Amino acid sequence: MTKELFLEDSYTKEFEARVVNIEGREVILDRTAFYPGGGGQPPDKGSLGIGPIEATVVDVRREGGRIVHVMDTPIPDTVRDLNGALEWERRFAHMRYHTALHVLSGVIWRTFDARVTGGQMRADRARMDFSIPGEWTADIVAEIERLTNDALAEERPVRVYELEREKALANPDLIRTQVNLVPERVRRIRIVEIQGLDTQADGGTHVANTREVGRIGITGHKSKGYHNKRIEFVLQ
Repeated sequence: MTKELFLEDSYTKEFEARVVNIEGREVILDRTAFYPGGGGQPPDKGSLGIGPIEATVVDVRREGGRIVHVMDTPIPDTVRDLNGALEWERRFAHMRYHTALHVLSGVIWRTFDARVTGGQMRADRARMDFSIPGEWTADIVAEIERLTNDALAEERPVRVYELEREKALANPDLIRTQVNLVPERVRRIRIVEIQGLDTQADGGTHVANTREVGRIGITGHKSKGYHNKRIEFVLQ
């Protein structure tokens, strides 16, 4: 099992780790701060190295309980320890966008009683799909942007904690975000809560307070059918 440092502290930029396995350009460590991707958040990039040896992490993926780092060039299989460093500007952008998506989700739920049906983020933009029946107007989109920016400006703390599965399944906010889809084998569920606005089961990385997000600017919106709508935005 790879210890997932990003679950404990999203702000970990550098770390030391023991090599578990090296095969070609793929490296498995006993611990890592590299996020392997999932939930609409891309995998991290960065570097692994020690002394004169260094290679770039071009992809990261999860394989069971282990996290595989894919390098641009092989690292010698005689190496026993490595130092890792994230491409921090990119990771921090993902943290900001991921938190913005949660705030947007909370605003849409409380204002329109609408569930999120999908979302995706990059380092420079993000989108969210949700179910709102009826006409989709520019006035509605402008109101969503205003309410989201008001919520971000309220400097709401972002808490990360775990709940026993039974307690999570009994929480109305978590039921709304389909916590029941978390595999049965997971007995303690990681929760991300934006104080007074949004609570979701989530395995990604986030900022500690909404003030770090800044403001959103909606760059596009479309109706993808009578029920499904999409918003695209950037952070300002």
